[in-house]
Amino acid sequence: MKTVKVGINGYGVIGKRVADAVRLQPDMELVGVADIATDWRIKSVADSMTLFASTEEARKAMIAEGLQPEGTLDNLIERSDIIVDSTPKHVAAGNMTRYRAAGIKSIFQGGESHEMTGHSFVAQANYESALARDTTRVVSCNTTSIVRVLGALDSAGLLLRARGVLIRRATDPWESHLGGIMNTMVPEPTIPSHQGPDAQTILPGLDLVTIAAKGAHTQTHSHYWTLQLTRSTTRDEVLDALRAAPRIAFIRMSDGLVALNSTIELMRDLGRPRGDMWEVAVWEDLVTVLGDEAFLTYQVYNEAIVVPETIDAIRALTNLAPDAATSMRITDETLGMRKDFLRN
Repeated sequence: MKTVKVGINGYGVIGKRVADAVRLQPDMELVGVADIATDWRIKSVADSMTLFASTEEARKAMIAEGLQPEGTLDNLIERSDIIVDSTPKHVAAGNMTRYRAAGIKSIFQGGESHEMTGHSFVAQANYESALARDTTRVVSCNTTSIVRVLGALDSAGLLLRARGVLIRRATDPWESHLGGIMNTMVPEPTIPSHQGPDAQTILPGLDLVTIAAKGAHTQTHSHYWTLQLTRSTTRDEVLDALRAAPRIAFIRMSDGLVALNSTIELMRDLGRPRGDMWEVAVWEDLVTVLGDEAFLTYQVYNEAIVVPETIDAIRALTNLAPDAATSMRITDETLGMRKDFLRN
């Protein structure tokens, strides 16, 4: 079996999860991770993976802290076939020239612009167009969920237009001591919010408008959709279209999963690493169909949902798998993804 050597630049919320996922894949080898941090985030894993410094200054700082980096980002690039760049928003754009100069393939995250790579990625929607490309961008957590759910209904011939409201978490949990909001909600200043146009970079035919607000919580996002269907249909037909799609899992209020925090606790009880949820969690008992309209709500675990997409993007760019179904099957099996969290 062909094996691709993967380097990760940026060992933060996404980078550490991608690193763990890469190590589960039978056709990938984690070469190492690069970062500028010298605190607990790096010290906690220094003995379990090969460490590089993203800059020469960071290399000296790591050594001063008793860490033993094997070199800098340039050394990681030399040893890798592909780099997953999960550095903070807009930092990655400055790394693009380094990757191109080295002739190495690269994957970026949703904080960067579509124009930077010329291609945005969600495996079920456009895997084949990423085959053998030099670079792509895995879209944001919210955009990924939109493409999965609305793409499923569109593929089933059911979706005419979609109007959605997104309530976003204020900040990542580990950064909640640095800022955020309390006892308020902050609307995004434009309609549509950026997630709708971003989804259209992958599914340009979708007629959708998104409105978003930032809520006073730090874990996960929630979406509320009003959907105009192509015809009058039944609730069962809408549910069947969602069941047929990959990486959507049902939850139910009747099972006591009545709020965002209850789903997070379920992931922990299921033994998910870091309590992660890679799937979009759709409340099955809230899906409502009235003639040619449908209404639904779902939960997005922002720290984890893009991890399987990043793994599939690695396969697409390096030609490890010829199509989305082949790649997604390997990814989903190695991660242990589900179609329903409490029922077979």
